[in-house]
Amino acid sequence: QVQLVESGGGLVQAGGSLRLSCAVSGRTFSSYAMGWFRQAPGKEREFVAATTWSGGNTVYTDSVKGRFTISRDNAKNTVYLQMNSLRPEDTAVYYCAAARFSFGLLAPRTVDEYDGWGQGTQVTVSS
Repeated sequence: QVQLVESGGGLVQAGGSLRLSCAVSGRTFSSYAMGWFRQAPGKEREFVAATTWSGGNTVYTDSVKGRFTISRDNAKNTVYLQMNSLRPEDTAVYYCAAARFSFGLLAPRTVDEYDGWGQGTQVTVSS
């Protein structure tokens, strides 16, 4: 079973930046599509960004386009989420997710398409 461990969350002022990391166990990381989701208090978990197994295709939710960048390093079994120009509405618990043996041309965007999840890391943006 794949294990995912997020890090890099914290408290930042509006306009600031954070980089989240997600370390993934196992030898088949390069066959996983990877995604980031977030969940604010009282709200459902929502899609943020995803990348295909090769990193050749990425997709973002509209509210983070131009501010967030997802990337992966298959040699390090790690996926990243660089978050710039943070806003208070970005405050949430951020979760890393893995879609194993996913070789599609498009990165998955829904919760049901992922079968491995991290424990989450809190991101708080103050105004």
